[in-house]
Amino acid sequence: MEDLNKTVVKEFILLAFSSFNQYQILLFIGILLMYFISVAGNFAVIVLVKTGPSLHCPMYYFISIFAALEMSFVSVTVPKLLANLIESNKKISFIGCFLQLYAFNALGVTECYFLAVMAFDRDLAINYPLRYLSIMNNLFVILVVTPFIISFTIALIPTIFTADLTFCGPNEIDHFFCDLAPVQNLACSIPYISNIVTSVAAVFASLTPFILIMSFYTHIIITITKIKSMESKYKAFSTCSSHLIVACLFYSTVIIVYLRPKGSPYDKFLALMYTVIVPMLNPFIYTLRNKDVKEALLKIRSHK
Repeated sequence: MEDLNKTVVKEFILLAFSSFNQYQILLFIGILLMYFISVAGNFAVIVLVKTGPSLHCPMYYFISIFAALEMSFVSVTVPKLLANLIESNKKISFIGCFLQLYAFNALGVTECYFLAVMAFDRDLAINYPLRYLSIMNNLFVILVVTPFIISFTIALIPTIFTADLTFCGPNEIDHFFCDLAPVQNLACSIPYISNIVTSVAAVFASLTPFILIMSFYTHIIITITKIKSMESKYKAFSTCSSHLIVACLFYSTVIIVYLRPKGSPYDKFLALMYTVIVPMLNPFIYTLRNKDVKEALLKIRSHK
């Protein structure tokens, strides 16, 4: 009898920043500008690595792949948000919502694991400099492909469990994109199993690569402290400082958003940090703090 009165949700409404009506245009201009800078900056990093012969090494190939990931990551949520800010129609189809949810989580987890791969690359370069190239030549493809396989599998499991829930009434998502927790909160059926699956997936998605990153950098720091020459210490640390800043920036914003108590209308603004602001800052961190990148950029300019 319970199923007879059940209406199946065909679409969701993304409330986004509708409670801040007077700032919609201002938000649109600001987010559009950040999105443009993010895409253009990350694309510039990819072009720079491809065209700069001095950057044709594993470290910069990893950076260019990470830049491509950042471009994809922001493009999953921001275009829909921009449309939402200037249109009265804030709907997203049921299938569209779950495609966005899956793509967002899969790419986000891939970034977590790719940051771990980049930390491993720096650990290998600093601790085994003579064997570095030979080891990387054998492992490069595996290191590139494995994060995608692991991440897209991890993200698929909670997505399937969430899609299997019954959605029969409320369809307003108080966010600017479809994510696991906001969607699960709308389910008519008890999301107990999907919540557990999501929590377990979160451990493998973020905690595991975070532990790997910390382990690699602990090993790096121990090695650097044993170097007697201050110049050699600075050179060793400078090769991984940009990546360390990016990793800290990424994880600190994710922790702020996901570990703080929910329910504030400002959660959506905090989510902008890791969906828009961090991907926008990363290209500048890699170019402004990296000597090799700056030199490659100057060479390209001098040839014009």
